[in-house]
Amino acid sequence: MNSFIGEFVGTMVLLVLGIGIGAGSNLKGSIAKGASWHHITMTWGLAITFAVYVAGSLGSKAHLNPAVTLSFATFGLFPWKDVLPYITAQFLGAFAGAAIIAIHYYPHFKATKNEDEGNHVGIFTTGAAIDNPIFNFLSEVIATFIFVLILLNLGDFTTGLKPLILGLLIMVIGQAFGETTGFALNPARDWGPRFAYTVLPIPNKGNAHWSYAWVPMFGPLVGAFMATGLQTLVLSMMK
Repeated sequence: MNSFIGEFVGTMVLLVLGIGIGAGSNLKGSIAKGASWHHITMTWGLAITFAVYVAGSLGSKAHLNPAVTLSFATFGLFPWKDVLPYITAQFLGAFAGAAIIAIHYYPHFKATKNEDEGNHVGIFTTGAAIDNPIFNFLSEVIATFIFVLILLNLGDFTTGLKPLILGLLIMVIGQAFGETTGFALNPARDWGPRFAYTVLPIPNKGNAHWSYAWVPMFGPLVGAFMATGLQTLVLSMMK
């Protein structure tokens, strides 16, 4: 139960802070409207830092990401019995985080009348800078592959200064790879908020663009499996 709570609360914290900068940088009347990509990636990096601290202190491994959980379980790094509780908590936490931001910024959503003014699903989710499904998918695969490969070599990333190092990793991944698709890296980070945007009564909301949602679902999964598989192979060859 502690693991479920840790994953739920940690993912909620991640999405509250991450989506918060998305709303603040887009919605009408926000002091932070027009914030730079550097500002956004720095916020997401700090969001993962604090989310990992919270999740770890509450008793989870702080995956916060179904791609990490599934790839780790497949290659024997995580017990299968915990996979469903972890993934369920991750998606629910992501939804909850998005719902909190929908409430917090409600007057700004109401003041921002349409997508052209900044009221769009991209506040909550990722999307392509250039619509090219194959390369959008490859962008997510590559970014997640590098992220998980480095993550695997951090050991227990919930203790000491490692959550801060993980936050710096997210920042540099975002600045190196995020400009193409918004660097989802995490199916729950996209699908939970996308579903929240779809079903919650957010004023003046636009299209949720579910036709794109396969990219942040399957790109991170493939990238994570490739990284974990490669790490497992290399370590087995070194024995």
